[in-house]
Amino acid sequence: MEFRLLGAVAVTTENGDLSLGPAKRAGVLTTLLLRPNAAVSVEQLTAALWEEAPPTHSRTVLHGHVSRLRALLTAHGAQAYGVELATQGSAYVLRTPESLIDAHRFDELVSLSRVQRRPADAVLMLREALSLWRGPALTGTVPSPPLEAAAHALEELRLASVEALADAYGQLGEHERAAAVLRTEAVTHPLRESLAAALMVALSRSGRQSDALDWYHRTRRLLADELGVDPGATLTGAYTAILRAKEPARVQQAAAPAAPERVPDLLPRAPRGFTGRGDERSALARAVASGDGPVCLVTGPAGVGKTALTVHWAHERRDDFPDGRLFADLRGFSDTPAPETHAVLREFLLALGVPVRGIPETAASMGALYRSLTSGLRLLVVLDNALNSEQVRPLLPGGDQCVTLVTSRDRLGGLVASDAARPVPLAQLPAADAAALLSAVLGAERIAAEPAAAARIAALCDGLPLALRVTAARLAGSPQWTLDTMAGELADEQNRLSLLAVDDTGVAASLRLTVQQLHPKAGRMFRCLGLHTGPDLDRYTAGALAGTSPAQAAAALDLLACAHLVTESPRGRYAPHDLVRLYARTTTAPEAGAEAEPGAGPEADPKAGAGAGPEAEPGAGPEAEPGAGPEAEPGAEPDGLRRLLDHYLHTALAAGAAAEPGSQPCCTLPADALRPPAVREFADREAALDWYAAERAALRGAVEAAAAAGLHDRAWRLVLLQWPLILWRIRDGWVPLLEQALISARHEDHADAQARALALLGWVLHREGRDTEALAHLEQAPALAVRAGDVISEAIALLNLAVVLDGAQDSAADSARAGELLSYALTLATGAHHPPTEILALQHLADHCLTTGAYAVAGEHAVRALGLATSPEAAACRVQLRTTYGAALAGLGRADEAAEQLGRAEREAASAGFLDGAVLARQRLAELSAKR
Repeated sequence: MEFRLLGAVAVTTENGDLSLGPAKRAGVLTTLLLRPNAAVSVEQLTAALWEEAPPTHSRTVLHGHVSRLRALLTAHGAQAYGVELATQGSAYVLRTPESLIDAHRFDELVSLSRVQRRPADAVLMLREALSLWRGPALTGTVPSPPLEAAAHALEELRLASVEALADAYGQLGEHERAAAVLRTEAVTHPLRESLAAALMVALSRSGRQSDALDWYHRTRRLLADELGVDPGATLTGAYTAILRAKEPARVQQAAAPAAPERVPDLLPRAPRGFTGRGDERSALARAVASGDGPVCLVTGPAGVGKTALTVHWAHERRDDFPDGRLFADLRGFSDTPAPETHAVLREFLLALGVPVRGIPETAASMGALYRSLTSGLRLLVVLDNALNSEQVRPLLPGGDQCVTLVTSRDRLGGLVASDAARPVPLAQLPAADAAALLSAVLGAERIAAEPAAAARIAALCDGLPLALRVTAARLAGSPQWTLDTMAGELADEQNRLSLLAVDDTGVAASLRLTVQQLHPKAGRMFRCLGLHTGPDLDRYTAGALAGTSPAQAAAALDLLACAHLVTESPRGRYAPHDLVRLYARTTTAPEAGAEAEPGAGPEADPKAGAGAGPEAEPGAGPEAEPGAGPEAEPGAEPDGLRRLLDHYLHTALAAGAAAEPGSQPCCTLPADALRPPAVREFADREAALDWYAAERAALRGAVEAAAAAGLHDRAWRLVLLQWPLILWRIRDGWVPLLEQALISARHEDHADAQARALALLGWVLHREGRDTEALAHLEQAPALAVRAGDVISEAIALLNLAVVLDGAQDSAADSARAGELLSYALTLATGAHHPPTEILALQHLADHCLTTGAYAVAGEHAVRALGLATSPEAAACRVQLRTTYGAALAGLGRADEAAEQLGRAEREAASAGFLDGAVLARQRLAELSAKR
């Protein structure tokens, strides 16, 4: 972003000039820019906007222009450049780095040119200063007296600079250039005697004495005709000097300064044992080959090897930069204070051969001299460990032959936007490069002896070169340790970070330096991540952890992503690498919860079962305002865990409601449940199942954390609320979780929770072919449901028990009992007016009747269930019922009708994406065709 006053007033970004609107708004901006970082009163602004007396509503108009300017700047990322339009009492102040204002840069360059000992350096600075002008100053503003006076003052400075440039050319003996520079301005300003006098001298010294005298007489006549005055002393003196001179005084061009004997080289020594990074080295080479003074931005997390890559590449390509190689550690992420800009510039100027007495006093002047000296050089500048873009910009060299490499743990988006920096992101090392790094330290033989253990070490070190080097150093110092032993030690998450540290160097130390530089909100979010129970999370979960809205959480997560502490996936989920996650666990969250919304009273969600079978399991209730009990006290870790657990409870209830619209949830919320700031909404069943699947690992971790913390009332609920995922998406790996739910339910002596956990556990065990274990659990469930007074829970327990008895087929007695249980379950569901469970009972009864040869009854049950399963979400259920009905018709010898129902089931299954249903319908069709 750049502010332009030397010509048409403009705010320029990488996408072009911003639309400032009317002249008065441009006048407000101009008045503020003429006094940057200083309070400008309403009275001063009003005087600049109106040529005469302001109208009565002037303050309203002024405030409107300020408001629109503030919005415009904010919308175009002004904050990234350190720009802010603020209110200060009854005044306004535009806070901005003055280097963003062209008038300020012009003044700095002109001032610096005056102290240069070599005329050639003065010429460079004055030409750069005058190149900033694009027309008459402050064009496009209101022609009020204050602004016209400011424009006139700027024009006077420009003309004085033109005269100074001509004088510098004259000192170099380049009188023709001096005359060319002066002639245009002298024609434009014919009454400015100093310009005419300087032009006369330049013409005379270039051998054009007659032209010089003619210019004097022309100017004398204009002064008499226009102003009625005679030439002043300056013009007359120049005329007299030319007349008296026998020949023009010629100044010989000064000899160019000798090239320095020693080329500056501030690079640290090349890193030893550097391996890999071929793609990134090629990316740097391509960026450099593009020309135009490229700035390459090497970014990545702590310990990923940014400095090693950059210094290695700089040494590798040192011959490409014959004029020198500069290096500065900006210590952006360090325990020691970052160096001041003027200190770095001073070191650079000394390295470039500027004597101590020739170094300017101010950082701005040093920067201008630095850019002038480097403008024609083929120079490499390495700026290591930058904190932000503002730290880098003053150190960028001039010209298009210099190359700048910047390393940072931050993305430095401002540098990309304003200086066209080319990002070269650095990720963790791939497995082959990680093995090569270990081999460089430990020797190829040791790695070849235990390749699998070496691969495990690389994975446990997250592919971070720092972590790998620390591990290799430990192994090198302990030759009795095998790689497999080290891998086993690293696998212990409690000790991993301590193992990855040697003296004051290590992963934890590097991460601490990154975290301590974070914005407070981002730092707080990072500490809250230590409480999370999964590998990644979304903004809703992050908001619940931190007690903020999802939008605020996303903003904080974006800052963490910029600092390479988390990575964002296209699905809007954020994941810290394992070592970062482990470090986050070692931090505390003293502020967590301070911003949480006040809790509401306990939810009054009705209860339902956690059974099995398509369309049977009742989902969560409608997404009402999430309930909450007393709010967590800020700072306590158990409350931080409770906020996370209760967030998952609320969201799982909403997901269940979307998976089974209109049904009752399988459990109520705990009486003291905390209300999260926001609860995610789900458009349909698929969206709900996608959420369950994405959060599966986190939910499993949440159950374990809840049980370990003694929050058993949360643990069993979090398991049972996952019934949609168990039934419709992921079928494996549920037994341990359901067993934990049963343990927690028994700990709470919650009869209904035990009944539902047993019913669901029995169903899962049956699905895995473990019918003996399934029956042992299912036989206990109905009595517990009766004890709890939950009819639907009892019906589901009976249904699951009957299905397992039917599947076991140990005896006719089991089959008969299964039929009785199914009939009783149907009676319970019908009496409770609970269609999902009634549909499930009818379906299982129909299947039971098929196995016993009662095809007509099976068909009746299937048709009745089809009449109930009319909702869009019941598509899979309808496919299964039509398949059962088709089989019943086939058993009755009604082959054509059976084929019609089975074909329809296959088409509906394909339309609904129900692959298993399509396969079963197709199989039944094939069997029917074979019998014809």
